[in-house]
Amino acid sequence: MDKQTRSAIEAATRAARRLLDEDFTAQLDGDFDVRRDGSIAAAASPHLNPRQVAIREKILSALVHKQTAGMTAAESVADYIRDAAFTTFNRFVALKMLEARGLVQECITKGEQSAGYREFCGLAPSLPLLPDSAGYRLYIESLFDELSTEVKVLFDRRDPASALWPRRATFEELLTILNGTALAGVWAEDETIGWVYQFFNSADERSKMRSESQAPRNSRELAIRNQFFTPRYVVQFLTDNTLGRIWYEMRDTRTELVDRCEYMVRCPGERFDPRPKKDPRDLRILDPACGSGHFLLYAFDLLLTIYEEAYSDPESPPFEATGTTLADDYADLKALRAAIPGLVLAHNLHGVDIDPRCAQIAQLALWMRAQRAYGDLVIDRAQRPQIRRSNIVLAEPLVADENVAKEFLTQLDDDQLRLAFAELVDALALAGDLGLLLKVESRRAQPLAEGYDSDLFTPAEGRLQEALARYAAELKTQVNTRQRLFAEDSAQGLGLLSIAQYRYDVILMNPPFGDCSARAKSTFDRSYPRTKNDVYAAFVERGIALLRDRGRLGAITSRTGFFLSNFQAWREEVILQAAPPVVVADLGSGVLDAMVETAAYCLEAAT
Repeated sequence: MDKQTRSAIEAATRAARRLLDEDFTAQLDGDFDVRRDGSIAAAASPHLNPRQVAIREKILSALVHKQTAGMTAAESVADYIRDAAFTTFNRFVALKMLEARGLVQECITKGEQSAGYREFCGLAPSLPLLPDSAGYRLYIESLFDELSTEVKVLFDRRDPASALWPRRATFEELLTILNGTALAGVWAEDETIGWVYQFFNSADERSKMRSESQAPRNSRELAIRNQFFTPRYVVQFLTDNTLGRIWYEMRDTRTELVDRCEYMVRCPGERFDPRPKKDPRDLRILDPACGSGHFLLYAFDLLLTIYEEAYSDPESPPFEATGTTLADDYADLKALRAAIPGLVLAHNLHGVDIDPRCAQIAQLALWMRAQRAYGDLVIDRAQRPQIRRSNIVLAEPLVADENVAKEFLTQLDDDQLRLAFAELVDALALAGDLGLLLKVESRRAQPLAEGYDSDLFTPAEGRLQEALARYAAELKTQVNTRQRLFAEDSAQGLGLLSIAQYRYDVILMNPPFGDCSARAKSTFDRSYPRTKNDVYAAFVERGIALLRDRGRLGAITSRTGFFLSNFQAWREEVILQAAPPVVVADLGSGVLDAMVETAAYCLEAAT
């Protein structure tokens, strides 16, 4: 994507954010008596109707949730406005991208004259007569509800961040921004959603944070300071020489990836140790700081080829979980192709980030990539299997107010589960600051009595996970906002535990660099004594520890680790001993949108 196009996306994103910030701030103050300084009226104003009172309660629950996590009252209001603005804008960006892919009818490109809305009105002719475009809003929200069955994180209208709706003038101006001619060519591009994410927080905001504190003061600052979009060629270089190279060696060089992976480094006459073949469902790929999912999207592309080649290979081994091969499970190539997108998202691709906005974007991006795969295979929209699962996890603490926690604990039937829950809360306390750097899988509850299993953190099988799942299921439509936030936090926490317990064939990353957050510094220093001088070095150390034997890690980071004296332990004890480099590219400056000289490199874990 050229600079002019990126500039157009940046200008539109900044304009939309200002517009929504102003609107939502005014609504909180004028309608719901929630001030920007954090002060809140004790009771709802009598002018609010019952629906508005319910909206106010949802907003207040979200503010309490943020304050329980450590924010001040004013910070919680500012963060809520930011969440609401981003979620709203992201939804309409998503609709534009879905229009461009034929996944929804024209819905916002012509506003209320869009073909989809006109057809919708044919079923309910009175909709256009409703005041303040309420009929059009109902139509858009029905699209959100339909899409939320598969892309729940972004489109779920129960999310407190979606409690506010732009006022009519704001909504119309927002559509004008999105439908501007300068953006006409961006909606079919997969990269667009990633650039929207990067530009939502301005360079001025990052500069202000750095001027006020050398180290990030909290997890949000850490995330915003490190929002640097990875260029496509770097993504390809690192993925070609990790996932691509592993499959190339498993296939003894006989693979279409030889032509697909244009950046794969191969030497004439080279020799390599053969790799045992795997069923593609057993290939695990992780991005521990996934952002908008750029690495995972390209890995998806390669996995489409990998699955088909394994299906056609009579020597392809069975899937470890079932003992059956792809050929056993799918009658023909057509049946396999219909299943591949769902298999890739369920089994192969894993991502973690500390920014909740990343969960929105990465899941959306992967879902859209799956839909493109269905389209390429000429599978009709109505015949496509629904994508019910992805492995994108938000690393955050398990935050619950005392009443919700007590309510859940009363449903636990023994002391071991109660201890496990207490351990889970404690283990996740710094998840929002450290993400997957938090060695949460190493936490063990102490046995309460002889015969108790002390290894309680096995979420794929653990009874605590089952108890939390039952609690969430029993809430159903009666769930209040605080209960729902608790259930979602619990699910994310268990998801982080699950990801930390796997071992991966491929780890790809553009990790944060610099200092960790001030709140997590003591824990970080204890956990990473050899790499505590920079977060990116710790991410590489952690990634190596999560690799399988002969697994590969691909990273773009600052190049300082390869020559500065204070990285000597990282070079000698982490890299050279545990996972020596197999490919290194010294990229210099100008690759990332930051004042940093970079290197891209691939490491292979020693056996």
